[in-house]
Amino acid sequence: MGEEKSIDLVLDEGFAGWRLDRALAASLPAHSRERLKALVSAGRVTGAAGLLRDPALKVKGGEKLCLVIPAARPSDTVAQDIPLTIVHEDDALLVVDKPAGLVVHPAAGNLDGTMVNALLHHCAGRLSGIGGVARPGIVHRIDKDTSGLLVVAKTDTAHEALARQFAAHTVERRYTAVVAGMPVPPAGRIEASLARSTANRQKIAIVADGRGKRAVTHYRVTRALPGAAVIECRLETGRTHQIRVHMASIGHPLLGDQAYGRTPGGLATVLDALGFARQALHAATLGFIHPLSGTQISFESPLPRDIVELISRLSGELEQE
Repeated sequence: MGEEKSIDLVLDEGFAGWRLDRALAASLPAHSRERLKALVSAGRVTGAAGLLRDPALKVKGGEKLCLVIPAARPSDTVAQDIPLTIVHEDDALLVVDKPAGLVVHPAAGNLDGTMVNALLHHCAGRLSGIGGVARPGIVHRIDKDTSGLLVVAKTDTAHEALARQFAAHTVERRYTAVVAGMPVPPAGRIEASLARSTANRQKIAIVADGRGKRAVTHYRVTRALPGAAVIECRLETGRTHQIRVHMASIGHPLLGDQAYGRTPGGLATVLDALGFARQALHAATLGFIHPLSGTQISFESPLPRDIVELISRLSGELEQE
């Protein structure tokens, strides 16, 4: 299961006035803020004056701290022989092309049949345990009904290196989406902070600056369709539901997105005829610096059949109406 390890760090001077758990999360992007908050409360962080047990403690910046990470506990997730499309695999990581409909991580309502269950079987335990549970390997996620590329860490070293790149927003992520209407201008930048909706905890909402996490999406139209458009979105940041919320905010929701936008009548008829019941969103490009070689690597995923058929049907049928 691995061993307990200590991390010595010096907080950035710019963190003065921040909560301790927030400053730790900014310093150690491989570990979630919730995980670090729990470690502080458990007496796992030491400063010059001794143990620091209050996650809300305001830091001064420049403090020297020691964080003790306990050995990852055994996972209670069951390995399952679920087919995976592996586009790259080596000793440090693997890149998976996830189909729509596959949940990434077990949670309430999806306790098995997830990508993690499949990875536990495929990797036979050789996945990182940074999250506190042995062998999950998940560095980032995409929604259940979004298809496309994900990188998974096999080692803690790879996980930490990849997490730093995601935190620094240096990972290249490009998505293909089909949206209602034609965005004007046909290329642009959307910046709007995002946070969990107070009205519906299952949804994300745009909030005033300072209340949520900064989120930036760059989009451009790659193909015009009658009443719709195919767009490429490049993520400058990577927040939950970011593309879905941002595109809906400018009046061009993703087709099939039941949470953030109503699909207009003519387009909805086409979706119904195809049985297309998910948001039209595909993680098409994923690029990052390999944790071992230090070289930039990039992967492309072709559009899945359902989105290809959707674009074809929209192009043909709506032009005839």
